[in-house]
Amino acid sequence: MSRTDTAIAARSPRKVIVASLLGTSLEWYDFFLYSTAAAVVFNKLFFPEFDPAVGTLLAFTTAAVGFVARPLGGMVFGHLGDRSGRKRVLVITLLMMGIATMLIGALPTYASIGIAAPVLLAVLRFVQGLGLGGEWGGAVLMTLEHGAADRRGLNSSWPQVGVPMGNLLAAGALGVLGAVLDEDAFLSWGWRLPFLLSGLLVLAGLWIRLTIAESPLFTEVERAGAKAKMPLLEVLRRHPRQLLVAMAARIGTDVAFYTFTVYSLVFITGPVGRERSVGLTAVLVGSAFQLVLIPFFGGLSDRFGRRPVYAAGAVAAAAWVVAFFPLLATGSTPVIVLAVVVALLTHAAMYGPQAAFIAELFSTELRYSGASMGYQLAGVLGGGIAPIVAIALVGATGTSYAVSVYVVAMLLLTLTALALAPETSERSLRQDSRVAETATR
Repeated sequence: MSRTDTAIAARSPRKVIVASLLGTSLEWYDFFLYSTAAAVVFNKLFFPEFDPAVGTLLAFTTAAVGFVARPLGGMVFGHLGDRSGRKRVLVITLLMMGIATMLIGALPTYASIGIAAPVLLAVLRFVQGLGLGGEWGGAVLMTLEHGAADRRGLNSSWPQVGVPMGNLLAAGALGVLGAVLDEDAFLSWGWRLPFLLSGLLVLAGLWIRLTIAESPLFTEVERAGAKAKMPLLEVLRRHPRQLLVAMAARIGTDVAFYTFTVYSLVFITGPVGRERSVGLTAVLVGSAFQLVLIPFFGGLSDRFGRRPVYAAGAVAAAAWVVAFFPLLATGSTPVIVLAVVVALLTHAAMYGPQAAFIAELFSTELRYSGASMGYQLAGVLGGGIAPIVAIALVGATGTSYAVSVYVVAMLLLTLTALALAPETSERSLRQDSRVAETATR
């Protein structure tokens, strides 16, 4: 690396972290805005001909389309990220997400265009999923590959903060509008405003992202001529075990999160019979705590290792989910808020070290593809179907304990993956890299 490159790498981590956090927050704002609207709006506006419970299930099914698209986005943009660089891909994914979200805000409902409305809704959700599928890997890798080795857990946890930040913004936007508008106004036009606002937010994110430097490790790979020709195939050939570990470690985390945040809204407004605002408030408070907790646990993993911190969060989440639904069923607002806040604390303990743990499993020239595939494929089997499975389980059994058992089973899968995985916190990012191989020849 030249003296100029060294200077850039030394001074850019903070700016890269800010750019990654802001861009990722905007992408998750768009993605969670849809999921939250699916729980409280889309069932009424896009599936009005169905029984309310069936309409909610169909609304969540369109939300799941985004999760199906995420692995495809991870594969496509992971390939581009390993071939063309992290920075360029992050600009493209932010644009895709912003445009799709704005179009959702302008979409006619079932009452206006009939069956075409939910079909177009699903298509735009698919585009959202493609954008988010490519976003996560790039944002994490930019922070991981720019910073110091002993701060990788903390640095790469900041893009993870984009999840509660986006959730906070999405739930907050819909919550405020739901509070100041009556039901008719909210369903008529109020819900559209947060989707349309995304366009302005994306412009701010693009301006910042266009000014950051490319990852210094990717630059090394590019200069050494060590870029993989077909990154996806090489991940399957060189890192199959790491890919399976990444997927399994993430599934339980994802199922727990979407149960604690998205399905809890259905449970609170349905069986518990409380107002939509109670559930949204609980998620808002829990997300606010996560803004601090995720980097705290990410930094903790730099000191104690990724696996111990990650596993402690999984055990805590498995224990808490058993008490979670009985606490929600009390109908007490303070108890509901407490239940969600503690649930999201356990999630933060898993999510803080997760980004570094997954990314560190793969070599530099395959890291974007490998990390994105592991993370996004798990999203389909985890969060993508979690609310649907939860609704189906309660419908079949008549009890929320079935959902708790489901979450515990998925968290046991995560703990198994962590037990089989190596500790990655002290691993060199150049280990197994073709750049290192070239240098020793």
